[in-house]
Amino acid sequence: MSLFKARDWWSATLGEGEEFDQGCLCVGDVDNSGTGHDKVVVGSYMGMLRIFSPHASKTIEGGQADAQLLEVQLQNAIIQVELGKFVSCSELLHLAVLHPRKLSVYSVSGTAGNVEHGDQYQLKLVYEHNLQRTACNMTYGTFGGVTGHHSLCIQSMDGMLMFFEQDSYSFGRFLPGFLLPGPLTYNPRTDSFLTVSSARELESYKYETLAVATEAGSRQDPNLPLKTGGKRLTPDWVFVLGEQALDLCVPSFSHASSHIFILGERNIYCLRDNGQIHFMKKLEFNPSCFLPYASVTDGTTNLLLGNHTNMLLVYQDVTLKWASQLSFIPVAVRVANFLDVKGVVVSLSSDGQLLCSYMGTDPSFFSTPKVDAREADYEQVEAEMKKLQKFIREATRTQDILPKTDSEDDLCITTTVSSSMDNPSQALIHDINGLPVPSVTVQVKVKASSVVKSSKLSIGVQPPLAVTQEQFVLEAMGVGSSKVVVFSAFLNGHYPPADLTGDITVSYSSPTELNPKGVPKVLQSRFNLPPSLVCVACPPPKATKFKITVDTNQPPVDLSSIFREFSAKSEDKDGNSLAFQLLSGAKVTVLASKTSQRYRIQSDSFEDMWLVVKELVHRFDQHFSKLGIKDFKKSFSGPLPLEEYFLSVDKHFQLRVSAQKYQDLLSERAVQFRAIQRRLLTRFKDKTPAPLQNLDTLMDATYSQVMALAEAAEENRALLEEAFVRLRSATHLLVLLLSLWQGLTPDQTSILEATLLPLLQDTPQLGWEESCDAAVSHLLRTCLSQNPKDQATSLAQTGGSVLGLPSDTARLKKHITLLCERIGKGGRLTLASEANVQVPAQVQNLAVPGGVEPIAELAGDGEEIEVPQEATKFIKKKQPSKKTKKEKEKKEVSKEPSEASVKEEEPIKETKKEKKESSKEKKESKKESTKEPKEEAKKESKKESSSSKEKKESSKEKKEKEKEKEGKEAGDKKVSRRSSVKVKEKKKEPEAAEG
Repeated sequence: MSLFKARDWWSATLGEGEEFDQGCLCVGDVDNSGTGHDKVVVGSYMGMLRIFSPHASKTIEGGQADAQLLEVQLQNAIIQVELGKFVSCSELLHLAVLHPRKLSVYSVSGTAGNVEHGDQYQLKLVYEHNLQRTACNMTYGTFGGVTGHHSLCIQSMDGMLMFFEQDSYSFGRFLPGFLLPGPLTYNPRTDSFLTVSSARELESYKYETLAVATEAGSRQDPNLPLKTGGKRLTPDWVFVLGEQALDLCVPSFSHASSHIFILGERNIYCLRDNGQIHFMKKLEFNPSCFLPYASVTDGTTNLLLGNHTNMLLVYQDVTLKWASQLSFIPVAVRVANFLDVKGVVVSLSSDGQLLCSYMGTDPSFFSTPKVDAREADYEQVEAEMKKLQKFIREATRTQDILPKTDSEDDLCITTTVSSSMDNPSQALIHDINGLPVPSVTVQVKVKASSVVKSSKLSIGVQPPLAVTQEQFVLEAMGVGSSKVVVFSAFLNGHYPPADLTGDITVSYSSPTELNPKGVPKVLQSRFNLPPSLVCVACPPPKATKFKITVDTNQPPVDLSSIFREFSAKSEDKDGNSLAFQLLSGAKVTVLASKTSQRYRIQSDSFEDMWLVVKELVHRFDQHFSKLGIKDFKKSFSGPLPLEEYFLSVDKHFQLRVSAQKYQDLLSERAVQFRAIQRRLLTRFKDKTPAPLQNLDTLMDATYSQVMALAEAAEENRALLEEAFVRLRSATHLLVLLLSLWQGLTPDQTSILEATLLPLLQDTPQLGWEESCDAAVSHLLRTCLSQNPKDQATSLAQTGGSVLGLPSDTARLKKHITLLCERIGKGGRLTLASEANVQVPAQVQNLAVPGGVEPIAELAGDGEEIEVPQEATKFIKKKQPSKKTKKEKEKKEVSKEPSEASVKEEEPIKETKKEKKESSKEKKESKKESTKEPKEEAKKESKKESSSSKEKKESSKEKKEKEKEKEGKEAGDKKVSRRSSVKVKEKKKEPEAAEG
């Protein structure tokens, strides 16, 4: 409890479940008693109007009942209440109540009672205005300098200021550039209105300017000419706040005061009447309300400021004078004078806690206990330190990608997939290629171990799979209660899915003591659908295009015992072969060798084999684990089917290019269509009719083109979705073959799968090709890099190019080929190695923003890639130039740099020597390049056989020099080995000329 606590003088709780805001509180002599004692008027969003006359009482219940003068239920919500002289020919105060569509003015009168129950108060309606627009807030004052009564100004939600003079409507004006309403107040000293616009600017409008501006019959475009003779509305002055304002106030308790106070989200501003800033105070908290009031010191103003930490602060200009603790967050604060005490602070919370308090302190009876001056036990401290260091090492050693979940969850999800298909089927497509489409029932049971609220269950399956219902709303569940949800899954497309798993996501709220509404949480679960949902047994085909062989270390297994649901319909009784017919795909055959321990999977479609291979490997693991065989191993020895995989990549890429072309053509035709529409509209509006000059025919043709392009783009989008699903299947199959080929661990397999499948679906902004290329390049530069210095450099560099649709897939194919090659040579896929790389000193100096350019992994960076035989179709090998062959014969260079691309593991000493020689040759070539180019051209022409060859070689030399300059500017010390040979030739030629 704070020492500076607001002293409770009187308090009340207003209703249950009602809401209040800053405009719902006002104080004053509402019943015109003449005693000078204020009453408290409170209105709520539920339409309840209450009037209190607080006084000190011994009991809280009795105090609230005696203090309440009036309680009336109005029909509409109360947005704001104000006290003023709103009735003509009357000096009495009246109560103005603002509703969303109505403004009502009431008189409150009291009648002395003859019995002990006290006085009686009545609320009488004087007049009301029905509003044509929804109101936001209002202000009042002596508009135009008229004394004796107050006028009202209401701001609507669409930016219109409506002026009322007693019981008549004066005029309305729209604010320029309006978007959202802000706080509104009236400055009587300058006869102007102040508001904060959506541009976060404080704007001041003179009443005279508003009166002579254009009449607001309807909102008009400010760029259009005015229809009437009025002037365009412009602010008198503007002050840029830079933040949204919560409240405005113009205090008028002194004739000398001429300040405007603005409460922002993080600052308090004090301006003079002409818009010049007087002072500004930066706040370290989020304010909720404020109130300027009179100060005892001349030239200063006191501020009451409430914040979201239940504090009520008192400032004198920018100096904090007092701080008191409240029991709630105030949304409105006022200062009132009551019968027993003056200067009481009246505060109201958003849930209806009304408090009248004053400043005070509570004496502190806490005394600091004496601390025993004991000497520290260093052995105990050292043991504790070692224990903590051990915990830290264990925590930092494990590098988990996903956060660890709690040991006990509030909900438990149990999923049961039916072993038999539904009868009848719930599928939307009844048959595909003459085969009926089945559906399977999935039952989900959700059991609660604690109280949960607002639970929602969502089902997600991979396309083209679908479910009968994707979302379920569950009722509130108590401890031990459970809910059961049933739905059916089926195939809803003419192509096989890439995955037969489904995800279940349950979002719920778990209430706690501090948060009764509940803490939002999410729980996920996964279920597997049977393969019989997408395929049926069929006779094996005689010839197929694609074949995959899987080796095991156990005797061959009867396939009919593993695939029992398909063995009944199979024609092979020996169990050595089994064929699957995908409902929307090709036939896939599994053959078991009678003599060896091999299994062959073959099909006419490379992608369609994925589901069968995955299910075969999974059922092998289950079968041998039931038999208790722990050393079961499976492998893949054949060459990787990269060419078949790249066919799926090219097909997906071509459809993406077509989608981009359709998008560009649609944009062009749409621009053309709108231009023709504008010209036709101009012709039709013209008073003198003119010939259309075939514009209508051109518009019809353009419309037909737009519709045809839209249909083609939609068809291409469906094909692109199908191609991406097939690409995912092919990628899954490639990852599985890689893991079987090299015996990868599950962690390494998950890293490889995340690299080759970084996206679950394509988007126009980001596609699979560029995402996969970036991920594969990262692995090639880090854990699969053969040079530790390159690995450290790639880790030190920051930034990178923006991903976009590539021009072709050659680069991606090279990267994937290199990835498979390095994995085949024993490369380790791990994320932990990145944190353990020691960055060299020269690289650390370059690791500044913009200091290191992205390192090109492949072409043009001095490192040629060794290409396996499988990728010779896609990669062109570089042939050595004629000058390089001449240098070989002369033996002026010790070792040909092109050999380094084949022999990548050279000694470190030889590479250092070559780098030093190349750097020296750069300097010498720079010196020699200052000579006249004419002499060099003459001498080179004598040596070369033809002028055409000379031009080609000179153009190549210029390109190599430009690459060397770019490498120097980027701080990269690697020099292209091929360029270094040509630099040496350049050096020898002027030396021969001088001799």
